[in-house]
Amino acid sequence: MRAAAKFAFVNRQVIKHLTETAFVEALVINAKKLNLRTVYDICHNIAKFETHEIDGTKRTVCVHRKGATRAFGSDHPELPPEYRPCGQPVLIPGDMGRYSYLCVGTARAMMETFGSSCHGAGRMMSRKNPAK
Repeated sequence: MRAAAKFAFVNRQVIKHLTETAFVEALVINAKKLNLRTVYDICHNIAKFETHEIDGTKRTVCVHRKGATRAFGSDHPELPPEYRPCGQPVLIPGDMGRYSYLCVGTARAMMETFGSSCHGAGRMMSRKNPAK
């Protein structure tokens, strides 16, 4: 699972680099002036050991977010400084023709879901069902 997560992080870095290169070439601009940044760099469908409050006691637990992603609330120490005032950004893409959402983690989510959020619109049929 760690190898898959590391592959995902590297893959996003490569995609960011290639996107930046395309913009630099198309706009004939210096990459530093472009200042393209990755906003969302969090894995989904993974398990991770985290400390959460359960029945008033802080405990280290293995949180498996199948169909979900991390969405820590504001001021969480594991968040980058720029996200601490508002909470971790979460992108929830819609399916074809539907809205997508940009959300943030909340203190309530920390209590109710160990700081988790869905990471997609879901699907009408399983991957195993053939489309008709």
